[in-house]
Amino acid sequence: MNNWTAPQRPALYAEQALVTEILNGAYPPGSKLPAERELAAQLGVTRPTLREALRRLESDGWLCVQQGKPTQVNDFWREGGLNLLSSLVRNSQELPPNFIPDLLEVRLAMAPAYTRAAVAHSPSQVAAFLEQSTRLDDLPLSFASFDWRLHKTLALYSHNPIYSLILNGFTGFYEQMGCLYFRYPPAQACSRAFYAALLETARAEDPQKAETITRTVMQESIVLWQQASQAGGAG
Repeated sequence: MNNWTAPQRPALYAEQALVTEILNGAYPPGSKLPAERELAAQLGVTRPTLREALRRLESDGWLCVQQGKPTQVNDFWREGGLNLLSSLVRNSQELPPNFIPDLLEVRLAMAPAYTRAAVAHSPSQVAAFLEQSTRLDDLPLSFASFDWRLHKTLALYSHNPIYSLILNGFTGFYEQMGCLYFRYPPAQACSRAFYAALLETARAEDPQKAETITRTVMQESIVLWQQASQAGGAG
């Protein structure tokens, strides 16, 4: 019984199957889904189960459901919200090739701000967390896990809960991509230097310097991801 896992709920299965079909182009933005009866048969679920899945996908911004009309696939990049982001990262095998660079650009825009705020509000807590980095081994998973927890910690101590909500949309996915990134030795070296430098700014209670260091390293991480991908470390 130790290996037992709960079966997937039919509505969740239908939801994920439709997201996969949307992302792989079977139902592109602007297209219409088949009629309920046909679509339910294709997915092997009941019509009430399908309706539950469609309602969830509509609330996340994937679909436009109108009574008496075919269900239409939205331009989800324009219409979607944070819940849609979670759906995207759960279907990472279908993501467009520029998704990771775009995500790193978003991190570049956010991380310096929440790092500055965290060091301004809670420098001792930030320093205490960063002291753990001195015991970090060279395993990609160790780096990925620590880096994820660092950004979550910085977002928490920024005292702006919206940062945490955004990061929560990447739970699991961040570490999955981080393991690929940190297979590349220069990525580990860059992050070790970052953790040490950020620790010093937290101890010095210098939020402006923390922001500057973070912005520089987030820019470097975009270049390193591209290099790691070309080297086979992240691809």
